[in-house]
Amino acid sequence: MADVIDHFGPFVSFNTITRFRGIIACLVLSVAYVASLYVLKSPYPRDHPKTIKQRFRSVFVISLLAPLYVWLWADRSLDYNGISLWKYMGIHSENIFIAILFPLVLTLILFLGPIILLYFSGDPGNVKGFLEYPSSWVNAINLRNYLVAPLTEELVYRACLVPLLVPGFGNAMPIFISPLFFGVAHIHHVIERLQQGENPKDVWSTAIFQFGYTTVFGGYTAFLFLRTGHLIGPVLCHSFCNFMGFPPLDQVPSSKYPRIISASFVAGLVVFLILAVPLTNPVWYNSVYYSLQANDVEE
Repeated sequence: MADVIDHFGPFVSFNTITRFRGIIACLVLSVAYVASLYVLKSPYPRDHPKTIKQRFRSVFVISLLAPLYVWLWADRSLDYNGISLWKYMGIHSENIFIAILFPLVLTLILFLGPIILLYFSGDPGNVKGFLEYPSSWVNAINLRNYLVAPLTEELVYRACLVPLLVPGFGNAMPIFISPLFFGVAHIHHVIERLQQGENPKDVWSTAIFQFGYTTVFGGYTAFLFLRTGHLIGPVLCHSFCNFMGFPPLDQVPSSKYPRIISASFVAGLVVFLILAVPLTNPVWYNSVYYSLQANDVEE
């Protein structure tokens, strides 16, 4: 089965994708993903099970069509020694074990502070609830937050956008460009909250914060995707980050051991920054994006 996944599909390249064409292609796909959430208007709030299930169907259709959309922008040829569309999108099994392990280890290190805070608080929250009542987690909201959203958002905003940006911008700039589409995609929540009569000032302040946080997070998963050449790592890290939520910095001063917990926040960030590049060495994963760059240099 793995061999079928690795070799299925036409061989492609993206030589003709200029910067302008790449941006336009990404913009269209990003808008389509968000627009799909509103194709069938729901009379219920966004967290209502019926609304969530309706949106599941919409993003499922977009996720199925997204690879075809990317394929239509590609040059269907045997350039770059016959690389399949799936490999460009990070959907393959080569070196998959470390592609799962190391990104998760990095993310756990980054969240060292919040994890230590949860441990000392004696209230592990989500973790305790999941371990004690695993069946209670099979609901629409959790499926959205920990499965459907991470999978479909990483598929669209990383696996589909990055191949369209790399030809024009190289391997570094897409780490900063693709998250902008991802961040803007979360602004649509503003409309819903305003329609529900919430305070506009609170709505916009939350939206700006969310845009900043999701953009930074999107940069991290784009970094993982480019350097490992795999989709699985970003998806799992996205799910874990949704599970943990934004680091509760405001709880540190009132915690039981504020100095220890503060030190763990700093230590986690410092160790993460030290290990981020070594643990995502593209040579270990044979990332298609760095392999192509090496081939270009040799030629």
